[in-house]
Amino acid sequence: MKNYYEILEVDRKASKEIIEKAYKTLAKKYHPDVQEQNQKVKAEEKMKLINEAYSVLSNEEQRYEYDQQLEENTISAEKYQELVNENIELKRKIQNNTTNKIQNQNQPNINYSQVYNNSQTYNQQEYNTKINQAVNQAYHDAYIRDMKDRGYKIKYKKDFNYYVRNFVALVLTITIFLVIVQIPFIKRFFINMYEENILIRTFVDEFKQIFQ
Repeated sequence: MKNYYEILEVDRKASKEIIEKAYKTLAKKYHPDVQEQNQKVKAEEKMKLINEAYSVLSNEEQRYEYDQQLEENTISAEKYQELVNENIELKRKIQNNTTNKIQNQNQPNINYSQVYNNSQTYNQQEYNTKINQAVNQAYHDAYIRDMKDRGYKIKYKKDFNYYVRNFVALVLTITIFLVIVQIPFIKRFFINMYEENILIRTFVDEFKQIFQ
């Protein structure tokens, strides 16, 4: 999201007069007519941003709505650093806990020399791979839960398997329904419903016409 305050180089609490003064100063500084030939294109892009920012911030209603959106989509530097530190500490704790858990599960009453000598469990590379996979998964799950607790919305990209599963489920549902309606008393129930309810009859007739 564009930060119009940074574009106009003013504080978020700046008054309308200060915003107007900043706009005039920047417009004079970046106006394409006062730029060298090789800087005109860059200056034109800069002026578009300046005009866009001033158009919003000089209008009280638009500025209020923009401030609300900006508040929802940005966090302070202190808050960002706090999140980074929390996530680093969270990852460290998860890694320690996961390492201990895997060691307890895979090495009951034996030490490393016994593992290697008897080939009863993973070699060191496989063991480290399993730890890293478990740590990454646990960290990902914990991070997602933490973001949801803070009010962030998590959106997942749907892959091809998602659509395949839904298509198969739809086909199975339709198949099961078609089998069920062949049962005599259920079939009579739907026929009576079709004949007695005009809305259902209209819907079914329209649906039939589509496939005719």
